[in-house]
Amino acid sequence: MKIALLLACLLFPLAALAQDRDFSVSAPAALVDTGVLRHILPRFSLKHGVRITLVEDDGDVQFGAVGTPVFSGLDTLWHISHSDAAGPELFINWLLSDIGRRTINGFKVGDTALFSTDIAVKVVVAKPTFDGDPIAGERLALLHCGRCHVINDSNRMKGMGQTPSFALMRTFEDWQNRFATFYVLNPHPSFTQVKDITPPFSANLPPAIVPVEITQNELEAILAYVATIPPADLGAPLQNQ
Repeated sequence: MKIALLLACLLFPLAALAQDRDFSVSAPAALVDTGVLRHILPRFSLKHGVRITLVEDDGDVQFGAVGTPVFSGLDTLWHISHSDAAGPELFINWLLSDIGRRTINGFKVGDTALFSTDIAVKVVVAKPTFDGDPIAGERLALLHCGRCHVINDSNRMKGMGQTPSFALMRTFEDWQNRFATFYVLNPHPSFTQVKDITPPFSANLPPAIVPVEITQNELEAILAYVATIPPADLGAPLQNQ
């Protein structure tokens, strides 16, 4: 009798812990009807001793279009969202583990695997937008920058040999920042004035060449034009033999 009571006392915390991790799962009917959840859930429950209840709506774990992407199938990328409770946290970690992925990939109807964990999440990179007028920007670039840089084919033979062309600079990852702040990058501060932005030239250090004087709006127009220039094709990188 004493041994039985002792075992009961020892097992009670484990039973209570298992109950604390029990949770519910909900998913769209299209996913439930495939049988994939009846394939996945019992395997997790057996492994971790957690009871899972499949409900129609508002489960502690929800499959759908929101949350962490876990697998694809039925022309859908399935995501999972969950509460912060211990059971759901354990379940999502298991789904993303190697054994969870193998369980999902192993589900078949006949000889056909309906779902795959081999997913690639597409990252959409927003392209920068500019408020300036690119047509005016081309004219301003030729006027102010064309003395040193090749802007386009119209001044192809007029740039200075040591200065990069606009098309070449468009290959730089930070091209937008370089053009937007060119007036602080050497040698430009010595001969460039941007109205209401740059300080006036020192009286004892006048510019050695005719200064470039533009406004912020004109700079934005130049930026808008530069954004339309295709980056120069520099060919494939050299390979070490």
